[in-house]
Amino acid sequence: MVWSVSVISRRLRLGVMGIALALVAAACGQVGVTGSPSNLATTGTSTATSTGNGGSVSGGGPIISGTPAASVLVGQTYSFTPIVADNSINALTFSIANLPPWASFDATTGLLTGTPTADNVGTFANIQISVSDGNVSASLPAFSIAVLMPLTISGSPPTGAVVGSPYSFQPSTNAAPGTTLTFSIQNQPSWTNFDATTGLLSGTPTQPGTFANITITVTDGTQTAALPAFTVTVSNPNPTNNPPTIAGTPATGVTAGSVYSFTPAATDPAGKPLTFSIQNPPSWATFSTANGALTGAPTASQVGTYANIVISVSDGTLSASLAAFSIKVVAPLTLSGSPATQVVAGKPYAFQPTSNAPTGTKLTFSIQNRPAWATFSGTTGMLSGTPTAAQAGTTSNIVISASDGVQTASLPAFSIQVVSSLSISGSPATSVTAGKAYSFQPTTNAPSGTALTFSIQNQPSWASFSGTTGALTGTPAASQVGTYANIAISVSSGTQTAALGAFTISVTKAATGPSISGTPPTSVNVGSSYSFTPTASDATSGATLTFSITNKPSWASFSTSNGALTGTPSAANAGTYGNIVISVSDGAASASLPAFSIAVNEVSNGSATLTWTPVTTNTNGSTLSDLAGYRVYYGTSQSALNTVVVLANPSLTTYSVTNLSAGTWYFGVTAYASDGAVSAMSNVGSKTVQ
Repeated sequence: MVWSVSVISRRLRLGVMGIALALVAAACGQVGVTGSPSNLATTGTSTATSTGNGGSVSGGGPIISGTPAASVLVGQTYSFTPIVADNSINALTFSIANLPPWASFDATTGLLTGTPTADNVGTFANIQISVSDGNVSASLPAFSIAVLMPLTISGSPPTGAVVGSPYSFQPSTNAAPGTTLTFSIQNQPSWTNFDATTGLLSGTPTQPGTFANITITVTDGTQTAALPAFTVTVSNPNPTNNPPTIAGTPATGVTAGSVYSFTPAATDPAGKPLTFSIQNPPSWATFSTANGALTGAPTASQVGTYANIVISVSDGTLSASLAAFSIKVVAPLTLSGSPATQVVAGKPYAFQPTSNAPTGTKLTFSIQNRPAWATFSGTTGMLSGTPTAAQAGTTSNIVISASDGVQTASLPAFSIQVVSSLSISGSPATSVTAGKAYSFQPTTNAPSGTALTFSIQNQPSWASFSGTTGALTGTPAASQVGTYANIAISVSSGTQTAALGAFTISVTKAATGPSISGTPPTSVNVGSSYSFTPTASDATSGATLTFSITNKPSWASFSTSNGALTGTPSAANAGTYGNIVISVSDGAASASLPAFSIAVNEVSNGSATLTWTPVTTNTNGSTLSDLAGYRVYYGTSQSALNTVVVLANPSLTTYSVTNLSAGTWYFGVTAYASDGAVSAMSNVGSKTVQ
């Protein structure tokens, strides 16, 4: 391929140049490839290895807890998630022994869930859930889950009986033979007997009438089932002498501010006109003698229970009545409380809502989107837990609800953010020369966008302070020379507070002797050279200056004649070298730079080796006699080769680019002549350093 670039007088021809790239990571051998600029490519692999401080943090291993339910009904969902606390930063992995065949298990969260069918009835034993952080594991005690058939009761009780004729009804259940059952009845007719062992309802009515809302219930001690309420109408053998019938199931509760309405169903065998009446009507309700409708809308002041209400119907001779019932007026259920929306990792979180339910009311609480690090009480609504640093993040759309069996109320959805402990850092300068500007601004680990408030104690009189950024700035005058001690800067996020250690600022007189300035680099990569030379002068003409240093890094050398600090740290020198102070003296007075630190960073040390054939001709075919050298371009984007290395040696045919960090790097080459003529860029090759 020909590389070329237009110039005023001529063009250079780089000829058919081969270029080979070999990317070599630290401690790896070089892998070379060949090709022409038109198909610049690389083959082979290279690896960059970086050693850091990753890995688990020993903290005693994970702790797992929780009490799984011991039974589940066929057709209902079983769900259990253990609670785990762990001090390490490692990912947690869950496992299970003796997983029931009807269930599934999530190895990421430990969730055991499933819906058993009738084929799964039985007990599944020795189930054990464990968790591991890769180093240490913990297990729940082994447990069992019994899959039970839902208890049912069935049967069609006769709804009619005749005076003087026996009546009998016995329900049936699906309970296994030998199961101990207990039957009960509500609104039992006065002329019947009831067997609590078998559920048999029997008797011989002596007079006509309607016996409504009869309910038969059975329990096995764990489950309860009930037949739908039914009515038995007893008639005379002579239909013309039968009383009217009345039926219906009135609601037994209403919320204040809501409408209550009930109308019974009534008939008369002889077709006579019917008239309705009521005993103990609620004060807030109206009653219709024409159809027996009981309606009304109680107010909040009418909360309470209205008992022994009886609705009757008469044909003028005979009458029938519904069973006595009660209506409970309750205030609209409300749930209140302001849950904290932030918690610091390692600190306990607790929130319990309150309700307006009367004392003694049985409430059932539920939650949606419970944080994985928290537990929730269905009895009290308490949400509590202590998140770990590994659980930092936000859980959104948490909704806590409560039900009294009739009404349900919910808090507005809220979020909880788990944040790291707030910290503040920075190294404020401890001295300033009168007439010179002083500036220090601390940094924090608060997430971007966090509203912070800074405060200060013992603020110097010559300085101003920003409560928004924490910046302390000012220029002391000569009259303010002195020591300003116990300066303390604090920051608050509203829930957390952190403070820098107290520090002192000494305001010194303006120097009459030497002065020194310069901003030393504060970091260097392993294997790269470090160099800093301060600028110094002296008010006394002709004075000899001598430089000195304290806390010199072990890998660096220092010049006492010009203050140059230079060196190339090795991998063994990785770390931070603090409180380095470079000073200058004229023999009578001295001056120092502010103390500074140098961080020696471990980085990947990949390399790329480029080779090419010598360039000998111009694009017009004439001999190239004034080749001056080559330029190597490279960068992490094919369209932005921002780093340039000038090779002012026309005889070079190879060059190695070193200290490449992990990532994909792109490379290109141009040639240039002594009169400034430059070739076009070669095609761009690339290599990935891992």
